[in-house]
Amino acid sequence: MKRCHACLNVLEIKTPAGRTETCPFCGADLHCCLNCAHYHVGSYNDCREPQAERVIEKDRSNFCEFFVFKDSPMTENGKDPAKAAKAKIESLFKA
Repeated sequence: MKRCHACLNVLEIKTPAGRTETCPFCGADLHCCLNCAHYHVGSYNDCREPQAERVIEKDRSNFCEFFVFKDSPMTENGKDPAKAAKAKIESLFKA
């Protein structure tokens, strides 16, 4: 399951995300560091791929040849963790 980094909506992507593709829900760039499986805060240049060139704007489209769209995790019971977290937060504000 692939998700947009900005709006967290599930994306129906069958082919690799091209450099100019955007999210159909919010318009965010899809071929960017924040959607990449190699992105990891704390790694050198926030990327686990040692040969990748440095990218300053992690949320913008780039020319990285090592881009691999990351899969969003599902919990062990098959539920979406983003929806579960949102439900917990919303339950805090109910009267």
